[in-house]
Formats: sequence, structure tokens, C-alpha cells
Amino acid sequence: MKGPAIFLAQFMGDQEPFNNLRSICKWVAGLGYKGVEIPTFDSRCVDLKQLAESKMYAEEVDGIVRDAGLQITDLSTHLQGQLVAVHPAYDKLFDGFAPPEVHDNPKERTQWAIDQLKYAARASKNLGLTAHVTFSGALLWHTMYPWPQRPSGLVETGFKELANRWIPILREFDENGVDICFELHPGEDLHDGITFERFMEATENHPRVNILYDPSHFVLQQMDYIEFIDIYHERIRLFHVKDAEFKPTGRSGVYGGYQGWVDRPGRFRSLGDGDVNFRAIFSKMTQYGFEGWPVLEWECCLKHPEQGAAEGALFIADHIIQKTEKAFDDFAGAGTDEALNRDILGL
Repeated sequence: MKGPAIFLAQFMGDQEPFNNLRSICKWVAGLGYKGVEIPTFDSRCVDLKQLAESKMYAEEVDGIVRDAGLQITDLSTHLQGQLVAVHPAYDKLFDGFAPPEVHDNPKERTQWAIDQLKYAARASKNLGLTAHVTFSGALLWHTMYPWPQRPSGLVETGFKELANRWIPILREFDENGVDICFELHPGEDLHDGITFERFMEATENHPRVNILYDPSHFVLQQMDYIEFIDIYHERIRLFHVKDAEFKPTGRSGVYGGYQGWVDRPGRFRSLGDGDVNFRAIFSKMTQYGFEGWPVLEWECCLKHPEQGAAEGALFIADHIIQKTEKAFDDFAGAGTDEALNRDILGL
């Protein structure tokens, strides 16, 4: 396992050192990070279209990161992926993720998002990356709670349409040798194991459909985030290290009562301040041979981001396990002797 690494999205800003890729990379390197996940939706970091079309520009971006002593772990299209599928009820809210020229035009906005994802496939290849993180978008989220009763076949139709929109994107990623890793997240049609399996079925088990594992979203859904690794480890290609806590009360639970983040029973926390058992998670990831990057995604409703980033590098480094190459009881082994084995078995 490599690392630690950090997702830059939550730290970008208009002031130094957060306003451009070069300066923020120097800042995170100074905190002890070794890798960066780059948000392609923030022009202060990269120009995605240019990254897809120009290997020279890709080399320039890679050089900026390497000059700081870092590596690029992967690219993110969270916001663009969200726009691949948007229910009309969310049009106004999600127009903010898209350029002004496609506002109030859902069809053009969807095409823009699909084009962005295709750029991301080519950009990843130009950078020598093999995995990419995004959101799935959502056509069905407004029906998440089954009241009023969902009509028969609604879910199947929704996932069929979602797959139809993603299959051309998956084809582009396949041609460029890059896996798409969906961050399973409330608000997306792909938000847990069951919905991931539905999408797998709808895309005929496409080999490029994979997972970014983030336990914080499973805490807020009250899922078993450790068993999730047992079930889906073969599809986990990326890993966000983000903490969360869930403290239900007699007044509010999973749905949060429309409260802000500070007052919700389920909320994200800085690493070590929440309830996630990262010792168990890193053990499971090591057990199954995960060789990628543990990437800090900092989101906390209480702690300052710079404090969270500084603490996060040390937290991740402390949890990375160097996998043993020998068994602890090898000193007592008798070697391999087939005749002895047969004798012990009475054969």
C-alpha cells in the first residue's frame, strides 16, 4: 500500500498556497503526503480537455506534481459524473456544477458531462493512471424511500437508462485501459452494495465498473463497512480515508431532520475524531492485497481544514501496514517433506 495521499478538492481556494496546483502540492508535501488526487472540475488545478488532448500538457502537470516530491494517484470527476444523470427535480441545484452555457438545458448538460468523462479517460491514460473516481448521477434518488409505493418495474427502468448513459463512457475508459471507480454515496443511484450490483447487472458486468471505497458513507447508512470489503474487495480499486460518526437521538436519525451538518446525528469528522475502525479497515485491505493509495478526503463540520490535513498525513501513515512476507511461526517449521506428510496422515 502506498501513501499517504490527499484529495485536493476541499482545500482549493483563492489565496496562496491553495490557488494553484504548484503551490498546493508544495504545501501538502510539507505535511508529509506522497500523493495527490486531482479534481478535474477545478480549473485552478488542471484543464481537463487540454489534459486529454495534449501529452505535452500532461507531462507538464505531472512534472509540477513530481517537482513537489509527489505522485498523482488519480483524477476526479465527481461533479461531472453527477451530471450524467439528473432527475428534473434537481435541475436547478445541479446546474451549478455545469458551465453557464448549458444551464436550463438538461440534454446539453448531460452531453457535456458525458464528454467530460470521456476526456477523463484519455487524460488518465496520458498521465499513466489506471483508475479514476467519479459519481454515478441519479435518476431514482427521489424514490429512495418507497412512499408513495414505487410502480412495478420502475427501478429496473431507471438502472437500464443509467447504464445506457454510462456504457459509451465505459467503452472509452476500456479503450484507454482505465477503471472507473464509483464512489458509493447517498444522493447517487449507486450508493451501496445492492445498487452497485444492480448497475453491474445492467452493464452486463462490465470489467471497468469498479469501486472507490469510502467507509464514512456506509457509517451514515448504518452498513457493515468491514464486511463490505469481504464482499467487494475484487472491485475496490481506490480508497478514501474519511471518518464519520452516527449518534441517533430520540428526535432524529438517519434522515437528519433537514438539519445542517453540525446538528445531524450522522456527520463527517476529521480522521480519528469519528467512529470508523480504521485499524480493521487497513487490516482487511492488506489482507486482500490492496496496493493502491489511501487518500484523505477531508470533510469535517467542526475542525479547521488545515488542522485536519496536518493530522491526516500522520494518521494514514500510522495505519499503513507493511505486509509480512513470512509466517510468524516459520521458525518452528519442518520444511516440506512429502514422505513425512504421508506418514503423519497414516498413508
